[in-house]
Amino acid sequence: MGETIKIKGADGFEFSAYHEPAFTPRKGGVIVLQEIFGIDQYVRADVERWAKAGYEAIAPSLFDRHAWGFTADHSPEGIAAGVAHARATPIEQALHDIGACRDFLAPRGKVFVVGYCYGGSLAWLSAAKVEGLAAASSYYGSLVQANAGLKPLCPVIIHLGRNDPGIPADEVEAAVKAAHPDVPVYIYEGAGHGFNNQSPERYSAEAADLARKRTRDLFEGA
Repeated sequence: MGETIKIKGADGFEFSAYHEPAFTPRKGGVIVLQEIFGIDQYVRADVERWAKAGYEAIAPSLFDRHAWGFTADHSPEGIAAGVAHARATPIEQALHDIGACRDFLAPRGKVFVVGYCYGGSLAWLSAAKVEGLAAASSYYGSLVQANAGLKPLCPVIIHLGRNDPGIPADEVEAAVKAAHPDVPVYIYEGAGHGFNNQSPERYSAEAADLARKRTRDLFEGA
């Protein structure tokens, strides 16, 4: 069963993280990177899915320095609050906290990262800037296109929804392929932004299942 623990960041601040041990023989550790809505029920459910798949999973609460334990609904007010906290959180600070999660998991085996929305951007950035990761899977991150030229330090894959109104899938794919022809970019027809999130307005079961299979295959082959 999952529990909230504390992890000390590089700056000495102890942030919270939702943690769940592997249900089955451990295949490695997965850092699950949140959307802008914080460590809500959907992130916790994703942590549980990874634990059931054989991974010790941990989801750092990346906004704790501004709002401890922040979560928000998928409403205009919740989106505005989440965006404000994301903008107030320096990227390098988030990457340092991801590095602290890597250090927590690394003594017990390989460490992987998967991220969604805000966390999808961080997953791509982590692949290039956080050493010691075995592989990364980035879902619909808005910062991927602008940072496509970064050189990944580990295998990485990217997932995009064709119907995402805020992220032009073809343009992101072109930018990534221009810099890294071997990085897989998967575009899911009929899926929009947040298709892995099981909220009724966003979830696409077909896309989510296929993207998760591709991510598991990446991790198991790394």
